[in-house]
Amino acid sequence: MTTPDSKNIQKKFGGRLRQIRQNLGLSQEDLAHLCNLDRSYVGGVERGERNISLLNIHKIADALNISPKEFFND
Repeated sequence: MTTPDSKNIQKKFGGRLRQIRQNLGLSQEDLAHLCNLDRSYVGGVERGERNISLLNIHKIADALNISPKEFFND
């Protein structure tokens, strides 16, 4: 079940992911390829539509060469 709070968390995470990805000059397709995920999945995460798993957080962080905690820094 998705609550209003969980949607806000997903949107904040997705916004932070988008910011980091764009700062690195990567497209969603580039990032998806680097972490072996579908481009539409990456887009859904960035829009806050997906409840991303811990495994996928680590895959994306590894592809971006950052620590997973970077997604949660304001």
